[in-house]
Amino acid sequence: MKIFTILFVVICHLSAAAQESQGRIVKVLSFNILHGATTKGDFDLDAIAKVIINADPDFVALQEVDFKTKRAKRYDLVTELGWRTKMAPLFARAMKYDGGEYGEGVLSRYSFLKTRNVPLPFSPGNEPRAALEITTLLPSGDTIAFIGTHLDHLNKDTDRIKQANEINRVFSSNAYPTILAGDLNDEPGSAPISILEQMWKPSYNKENPQFTFPSDNPIKKIDYVMYYPKNRWRVLKTEVVVDPIASDHCAYLVTLELLR
Repeated sequence: MKIFTILFVVICHLSAAAQESQGRIVKVLSFNILHGATTKGDFDLDAIAKVIINADPDFVALQEVDFKTKRAKRYDLVTELGWRTKMAPLFARAMKYDGGEYGEGVLSRYSFLKTRNVPLPFSPGNEPRAALEITTLLPSGDTIAFIGTHLDHLNKDTDRIKQANEINRVFSSNAYPTILAGDLNDEPGSAPISILEQMWKPSYNKENPQFTFPSDNPIKKIDYVMYYPKNRWRVLKTEVVVDPIASDHCAYLVTLELLR
């Protein structure tokens, strides 16, 4: 009888440990949604939502997000996608645009403890950019931060370098393990990506980076998921979600485990 009692206690302990570990596993999706349009030129939020639902992420960083612009039929795109995916939505303005606003979006499986919109530096005449951060609680009880961003798109990398440096400066003081995701508009080995990787650990395989753009025939990687501190996270899986209709970008899905 005593042996069975010991075995029962051991099994319960292992089960509890497995559940706790599972509660520290997060799936992160970075997705540039082409301001709600599709590559066919129509407006189909259900097509975008389907990509997200099929990926089944815990957190989504959305780029090219419109808030009640004329071109987006006055929709609040993040709220619409949150409703369709049953996730908590949040929008952050980078700039006023087309009768509404344009910027970043985050969808989260979990509620927000705290949020902030961090403006990023940009040159006069160029598009403003932002980094949207949420702080939230995982099922394991761990507090983490998640950041979605979209760096400058111009060929000249002047603004992207400034923006990468600002991201490192602002978020290096974070009190909690942090994930950074977004369309960074530059390839591995470029100056902006190298600056970010001085602080952040990238999730991609440098020997075989998975291409994310364009969605009909991906030939380069410009969409990323990174994490900090480097010793607090482990990459379990990476996947490029190819849908040539929903957006001109592939969605980039990464499964991470938060380490003790």
